[in-house]
Amino acid sequence: MVGGPILAVGLMGIGMIAAAAAGRLLAGIVLALLAACCLIALALVLGLPSLPHPASSALAVIVASISFAARGALFARSAADKGWLIAVGVVAGEAAIVATALAKPGSLPDWLLALLPAQWASTAIQTSLTGTGTLAASSALLALAGTAAATLMVERLWPRRWPYLVMFTAWIALSALVWTRPAPPAPHIAGPAPTLSEDR
Repeated sequence: MVGGPILAVGLMGIGMIAAAAAGRLLAGIVLALLAACCLIALALVLGLPSLPHPASSALAVIVASISFAARGALFARSAADKGWLIAVGVVAGEAAIVATALAKPGSLPDWLLALLPAQWASTAIQTSLTGTGTLAASSALLALAGTAAATLMVERLWPRRWPYLVMFTAWIALSALVWTRPAPPAPHIAGPAPTLSEDR
């Protein structure tokens, strides 16, 4: 399934860039949530089965939206009117890596994917969409929440520099958590059984 990665990249792009452009955390969160609702509604219209764990999906989307918007708000605070340009660059880079991992599974090392908040969000959302529930990806969800808290601390205490050390330490520690406690693989969806005519 590609629903998780698409939704994660959409949340990241809209939440981070909107918060950086507006200079407001709330703007990024609200727009990211609206985008998530639109994408999920579109998927349901196109035939996606109803969400097996609506509460888990909502939790994953909310935490991811806050985490991405927090990064955008920090870019706005630290780079002023150029914050949105940094956000665009970050979104493009992480989206490219997530797309590569989706198109060519196994082509990128696990440790690299474990460093990316976009991949954390993809994992948390994907597990809620495939029926395993967000708790199966608790490490990714905790990493998103932890980096959001650390990033907001840096944004609030700007221009002090020492909070950056806290933020980067938290990021590395939470990345290690995601790497050592990965989410279970998505369940395999078996195709229809072959008919007698196909066997012949």
